[in-house]
Amino acid sequence: MKKLTSGLPFRGRLRAGYMRITIIGSGNVATHLSAAFKNAGHRIVQVYSRNMDNAALLAYHVKAEPIDDLTQIDSETDIFVIAVKDDVIGVIAEQLAVYQKLMVHTSGATDLYALLAFSDNVGVFYPLQTFSKTKEVNFLTVPVCIEGANLLISKQLKELAQTITNNVAEVDSAQRKILHLAAVFACNFPNYLYNIAQQLLTQHNLDFDLIRPLILETAQKAMVALPATVQTGPAVRGDEISMGNHLTLLNDNPNLQQIYNLLSQGIIKMDIDLRGDK
Repeated sequence: MKKLTSGLPFRGRLRAGYMRITIIGSGNVATHLSAAFKNAGHRIVQVYSRNMDNAALLAYHVKAEPIDDLTQIDSETDIFVIAVKDDVIGVIAEQLAVYQKLMVHTSGATDLYALLAFSDNVGVFYPLQTFSKTKEVNFLTVPVCIEGANLLISKQLKELAQTITNNVAEVDSAQRKILHLAAVFACNFPNYLYNIAQQLLTQHNLDFDLIRPLILETAQKAMVALPATVQTGPAVRGDEISMGNHLTLLNDNPNLQQIYNLLSQGIIKMDIDLRGDK
């Protein structure tokens, strides 16, 4: 493979407009980050995946070399971006540490210390967004939360992030874990509730498209106001008759009755707290 032989140091290459980046992983985050880096003018040196077909597919799109063995790593890189499942971040980092290159993970739930156990030249590059391979994302709007093992690394990661997004935040490990938790409540749980709604509609020959405008309007309200101030529905109105009717409709599904009750009681308490009722 033809190697990039620029003598510019790490920060020199970043100022010159490009970095040599090796992507570890081929999933959703790896796919979108690779595209964003390539579109910003960086060079993707290699894409690693345990599955060569997955590595080859992503590598083809970003003009990189696919590998499925970490012993095939090209040392002519500036940074390893580890975008794999949380439980193997440490395993990967231990093997990459021998190259003494900057390495970052992209996890919201994993502490920086998962990398510091193997190297001091480490950081976190966490894009706060939900990604699917089949849906494009405007990366310029994606918040990228960075953390470095020292001030110099933090500065380098901030400069790198600013080449792919207009939204960069320095967030430490403790704060990032709260961000990740909040993201689960704001993204993963609502999507599960959308699925419940879709199943209820399907069971009664109704189309999910009927409530897509409702979902969109709800999300748009949250973009311009605090969620508690725009809450609607029978729970916030204290409409016990409607809530009772809903629970009756769920008689055949105690699990959904429990979810309905738990969420309704949470909404009622939120409203009481908002109004300052005793």
